[in-house]
Amino acid sequence: MYLCKLMQERVQKLVDKGEMLPLMEEFYTIQGEGFHKGTAAYFVRIGGCDVGCHWCDVKESWNAALHPPTSTDIIISNALKHSNVVVVTGGEPLTWDMTELTKGLRASGAKTHIETSGAYKLTGEWDWICLSPKKMKLPTQEIYGKAHELKCIVFNKSDFAFAQEQASKVSDDCILYLQPEWSVREKMIPMIVDFVMKNPQWKVSLQTHKYLNIP
Repeated sequence: MYLCKLMQERVQKLVDKGEMLPLMEEFYTIQGEGFHKGTAAYFVRIGGCDVGCHWCDVKESWNAALHPPTSTDIIISNALKHSNVVVVTGGEPLTWDMTELTKGLRASGAKTHIETSGAYKLTGEWDWICLSPKKMKLPTQEIYGKAHELKCIVFNKSDFAFAQEQASKVSDDCILYLQPEWSVREKMIPMIVDFVMKNPQWKVSLQTHKYLNIP
């Protein structure tokens, strides 16, 4: 029992330092959303999220305890076997320190992308930051100025006003996307199209990987 507790404490210290991360899944596929849609990339999905989107399609990622702490070096090695573009997603990846992961990837020449709600401190070095803010837990002020793309999910009409509010906080160079939540896409797509035509600074993002029936 004592040795088991010691081991747990040792693992937790490594997780706290970002030398291990609660890995849910990792896979090589086509990026389906946003600016880089249609391009091949290696996805690393990190467990743990307390943002709590009721429409989340990966709720199994929320409980970090369900996903084994995995050496960051192993994650890096696996990714580099497949692609030089690595997308870190979740869950909410910024729940954890991303410094060691991005340092190792970039040292090997890989491009680092992150998909985040921005609810936690930005750690790591990123070539591309996709900020997808959520009403339930708003982004930190720091990340607004660093986001390369703003992707707002549209579930109902009130999300348009939220998207406009969030767009006022990002830099002028940030690309603005509206993406229908998958379960209500047929209802929301006509509204999004109409909104974008009236507000052409926005673009439409679709989950093209789901239409293509790929992971």
